[in-house]
Amino acid sequence: MVAAAPKKQRSSLSTPCLYTLKIELHPDQIQPPIWRRLEVDGRISLARLHHFIQAAMGWTDAHLHEFVIRGQRYAPVLTDAADPACKDERKSKLNQLFVAAEQYLYRYDDGDNWEHRISVESCEQTDYDPAGEARIVDGARACPPEDIGGIPGYQDFIEKLLAAPGSAESRALLLWAGGEFNPEMFDRRAANAALQRMQWNRWGGK
Repeated sequence: MVAAAPKKQRSSLSTPCLYTLKIELHPDQIQPPIWRRLEVDGRISLARLHHFIQAAMGWTDAHLHEFVIRGQRYAPVLTDAADPACKDERKSKLNQLFVAAEQYLYRYDDGDNWEHRISVESCEQTDYDPAGEARIVDGARACPPEDIGGIPGYQDFIEKLLAAPGSAESRALLLWAGGEFNPEMFDRRAANAALQRMQWNRWGGK
């Protein structure tokens, strides 16, 4: 991960700005890659970005998560007993932290340890107000089922599905995964619909 401190902020904290982020799931270990490209309002918090990433990837927000930005951890800080070295993601805004051409880490599920690389592709001021919103502009492949056992479990799952399609074992695996699973499938329209529902319902904070 890039460790250099930001040289400058792209805009004031209140100026409407749009960040383009590429989210890749273990890009050095999972091939072909599983990824999404998002455009997000730069004034949102890391807490809200967490919800956007969950919806874009297809996770269910069933586990703990954290961001790591230049060596600093950001996560939900819910109790006085929280780790003092970890900052509150609700109080941390993208336009205070994210800098174009840098890369950061988003980790989901301590057990399966899903690591997502966040690449800041661009940061631009806009003539309109994004109003805390996000949209998915591109992406590829389905994210793994929850609680699959991390990368080894996912690879074993895919190998068994492909080895004998239609077999009893394959049908049992698909049933466990919710009835169907196509590793090559990414439905951008459905993912954006999930983001829109989140925004309409004001879910995920600011």
